[in-house]
Amino acid sequence: MRPATGCITLETHLRTPICERLGCEVPIFAFSHCRDVVVEATRAGGFGVLGAVSFSPEQLERELKWIDEHVDGKPYGVDVLIPSNYDKAAEAGDQPVQDMLPAEQRQFMEDLLASEGVPELGPDDAKAAREDLMGRGRNSTPAGARKLIDVALRHAQVKLVVSALGTPPKALVEELHARDILVGSLCGKPEHAADQRDAGVDIIVAQGTEAGGHTGQISTLVLVPQVVDLVSSAGVAVLAAGGISRGSQIAAAFALGAQGVWMGTVWLGTRESELTPMEKDVLFKARTEDAVQRKYQTGKTVRMIRSKASEAWERPGAPRHLPPPLQNVLYHSARIRIEKARRADLCSFPAGQVVGTMREETSVRQVVADLMNEYAETAERLSPLINL
Repeated sequence: MRPATGCITLETHLRTPICERLGCEVPIFAFSHCRDVVVEATRAGGFGVLGAVSFSPEQLERELKWIDEHVDGKPYGVDVLIPSNYDKAAEAGDQPVQDMLPAEQRQFMEDLLASEGVPELGPDDAKAAREDLMGRGRNSTPAGARKLIDVALRHAQVKLVVSALGTPPKALVEELHARDILVGSLCGKPEHAADQRDAGVDIIVAQGTEAGGHTGQISTLVLVPQVVDLVSSAGVAVLAAGGISRGSQIAAAFALGAQGVWMGTVWLGTRESELTPMEKDVLFKARTEDAVQRKYQTGKTVRMIRSKASEAWERPGAPRHLPPPLQNVLYHSARIRIEKARRADLCSFPAGQVVGTMREETSVRQVVADLMNEYAETAERLSPLINL
């Protein structure tokens, strides 16, 4: 592994128009639920984007304040979920979301954990878990996203708001534009990209099926050029996502017409990431084929590390998955107990197919350095072919 000090400079033509618009040095967008990853990726020249759905509005305020203080005055982004299909009663209700879970699904999860010998939480841990779930239980609804966006708007260094699920309403796009904030959206199908273009977004993340998190069925190699063809004439920048963890893949993304890359899984293996030691052990042992598409986490298709828990929901006789935010709360309530019991065989979390290439812990700075160095080597190798 090369030392981070060997990182190439900007003279290697890694800067694209989206860098100019956002004020970053290289078009490496680092999505993470961890503030440390966001800060380190941004300070290394990329553009960090914090996944806000993991936090209550109060928690998000603290996270963004910390990022403001550590990011050397550079801009960064915030990512929310604005789904079109969700449980509207759960969004509007006054009671805690965990108290609205249907008995069938709640009992199935309880029976699953009991059959695996996972103990219930003690009184103090149970109280803390309940308070945590109450704070973020409605985040995966439009109303919950709005509260998180309102927090982000109080921070001048937030220059990008991204919807990771669902097309942002045109009124929201116009509001953010009026505040000099760019708007992005993730898509897994060309028709989604067309809707997002028409809503006025500035950036579309064309996320192939290889990616972790919410994904569709189309590969990155096929999806990106389709999206570029649909939206580039409207001035919309496209970022490639899904299966990207190397500099050569950044070069490939440029060849497909993308202005940059959106990366998530690769940061999970860094010392700065939010994963626990048990989760990192699961990550480094996972094969590419262990990153599977399941509805276990959110009720929508998510590529995640398979486990005994995720697969139990796929068996005949298992109850249907709940819509957001109900399935989210059910999943997180179980995840807290699984982590407390240190049951790696039940541990599932979103991750893409690049897990098969990740075998040891590294740092965010080293990842960025390696990406840029390999990109430079790839560009040099391809130069004779391009300049025929």
